[in-house]
Amino acid sequence: MKRSEINRIINEAYEFVRGRGIEFPPFAKWSPEEWRNLDESKRELADNMLGWDVTDFGGDFKKTGITIFVFRNGNFHKKDLYPKPYAEKLLLVENEQEIPFHFHWSKMEDIINRGGGSLIMHVYNSDKNEGFADTDVHLTIDGEKIIVPAGGEVILNPGQSITLLPGQYHNWKGVNGKVMLFEVSTTNDDYIDNRFYSAQGRMPEIEEDEEPQYLIFSAGKDA
Repeated sequence: MKRSEINRIINEAYEFVRGRGIEFPPFAKWSPEEWRNLDESKRELADNMLGWDVTDFGGDFKKTGITIFVFRNGNFHKKDLYPKPYAEKLLLVENEQEIPFHFHWSKMEDIINRGGGSLIMHVYNSDKNEGFADTDVHLTIDGEKIIVPAGGEVILNPGQSITLLPGQYHNWKGVNGKVMLFEVSTTNDDYIDNRFYSAQGRMPEIEEDEEPQYLIFSAGKDA
């Protein structure tokens, strides 16, 4: 991805979300210099990878990608210092944009459609070799237990949510417009807790064609 593209995506995301009545914390607009000169009282923000994250999963962002803002998070490696066992994220999915099949070894998450278009999701259990199992997938949507066949489809319309357990493969695509999601989960660490089925990579390769307006935590641990 080009740095100019990342700058544009974040600026558009910021305005899109605020236009729907949701405000960001001040660090959403911090400059790279502010991030790189944190005093110890604010070190949690960098240690727990709060802030912006943009990725194309090694492909074309318009087709396969996601824009993320992490509001809060714990830390797998520094539990004594940061005992928070939960995380909260904003996820923006463009119309017809997908994320590839993946699961998490540790993280349990609720994905909540907070408005815009709908989210089409496909699910599998993982087998002992971390492939696709042919077993039924047990899910919870808004407190209702459902059973979906292997590879089956679930649609989340605005206002609906789904709970995904560790080991459950899922992908999704936004349809009928940009989708604004929130994720509420146990502690998140995208460097060690993603098992992608076939994606080229979680972190983007960045072409520095202009100066960064923001740091993103998937860019070689920018901060």
